[in-house]
Amino acid sequence: MSTLIVLLPPRDPAVPSQEWQLPELPFLLLDKSGRVQRAGRSAPGLLPRASATVLMLAARDCLMLATAVPPLKGPRLRQALPNVVEDQLIQDPQTTHIALDPQPLDGNRHVLAIVDRGWFRYIVETFAAAGHRNVKVVPVTRCLPQPVAAMAADVPVEEAVAAGADAPPPRAEPVVAGLTPVVAAVLGHVVPSTAAVLGEGAVDAAPPRVELALARGPLGEGLAVPESAVGATVAALAGDAPVTLYTLVDLPGSEPRLASVAQTGRPSIAGSLPVSFETLARNAIQCRFDLAQFEFAVQPWRLDRASLRRLRLPLWLLVGTVLVAIIGANVQWLMLSRQRDAISAQMTELLLNTFPKTTVVLDAPDQMARQLQQLRVAAGELSPDDFLSLADGLARSLGPIPVNGLAALDYHDRRVDVTFKPEIKVDPDFQQRLTRNGLTGAIDSNTGKWTIRNGQ
Repeated sequence: MSTLIVLLPPRDPAVPSQEWQLPELPFLLLDKSGRVQRAGRSAPGLLPRASATVLMLAARDCLMLATAVPPLKGPRLRQALPNVVEDQLIQDPQTTHIALDPQPLDGNRHVLAIVDRGWFRYIVETFAAAGHRNVKVVPVTRCLPQPVAAMAADVPVEEAVAAGADAPPPRAEPVVAGLTPVVAAVLGHVVPSTAAVLGEGAVDAAPPRVELALARGPLGEGLAVPESAVGATVAALAGDAPVTLYTLVDLPGSEPRLASVAQTGRPSIAGSLPVSFETLARNAIQCRFDLAQFEFAVQPWRLDRASLRRLRLPLWLLVGTVLVAIIGANVQWLMLSRQRDAISAQMTELLLNTFPKTTVVLDAPDQMARQLQQLRVAAGELSPDDFLSLADGLARSLGPIPVNGLAALDYHDRRVDVTFKPEIKVDPDFQQRLTRNGLTGAIDSNTGKWTIRNGQ
């Protein structure tokens, strides 16, 4: 199963919802064996299709809280979550999407991820309209590497930054008891909306800012800070906790371009460790915290607009086939009905022409057969159903059975009931001899009598 991993940009709060657009997005496409097939940057509608799509949500767009959650499930839990977090939000909680981390912290405490509902819906619907059905959304802070190192206690982060790019890489240090290690990552420069969406070349005179994502165990946060203040900001947020600082490298689409469309180079943060985009992408696949919950949960049986557009031609063909089949069946029925009426009229005409004295025609074939039988009787001819005809055929069919072996012959309803004497055994070929003489015979297992009829 192939997997497409995409890094989403943060939402610009200065852009109203009716003007939201997604720029070209960095992506990585892995095959079912985990090998890299493609990597690059593309508009949402031109991204390659895959069996599963994993979106890494920007840290600035996702507020993560650890709080006690009532033991509810389904729609009742969704209704209760806004009341749980309303005291910790400035925004109306009813306008947010709240996702629950399935892995509890302790007891009934869980991590909640809070995202603007309109922005989250826009992202999900954009990828759904582009044909991505199986979409998973994870916080980018859950994709950062695990804390494996921290800055030396005697060399704070801000001092390492001030020391220049030649500062030695951080060394491993034991975790201080009671303090959660902090993992920080610089994910690139903050690109203004006008440059990212509208393609304007104007550059802001303000100092360049970078996207900073921090993870404290299961929690995470994000902010945009000046590039020169990364070290001081990380040190202030971490306090006495050990810190591991990373810088995102090998971002797809960061290759050299023309000056008119070139993007700002990746930040150069002294003392930081490099982390590749492929590492973030593979961590995103392993992340179990899917933000697409409740009404945004993946439902393969639900047909979205993109699926309906793809199924439009097959559905029209199906409807056309059904209509053609219905019309064809009705036309065939009308043709057969007219043919039946024509044959019935011909039989009635033949009966009336042959027997003009017939006054009422109810069943032309049966009436014709009875009239012909009456003519045979009047002419003295034997009918195949007469006693003499049946008795003659029976006599020619006895074969090795002696004639004096017959105990009784009863004729009624155009059939003969034959009773053999008890000592007579009828051979197995008797039935075949009756058939050769134009008769049919059946034995009654209860009485032992044979019923002989005309077989024609």
